[in-house]
Amino acid sequence: MNEFEKDPQSKNNDVVDSIKGFGFSLIFFLIIFFIGVTISVIGS
Repeated sequence: MNEFEKDPQSKNNDVVDSIKGFGFSLIFFLIIFFIGVTISVIGS
């Protein structure tokens, strides 16, 4: 008996997962943005 076949449905909420994914991508974008801003400020 395969233990993974007993309950194939994931208990995670899709809304929570999408919010996590959006939040992580937003944080990543902000980090890249602020790195670019600091480089441009230092360079000027």
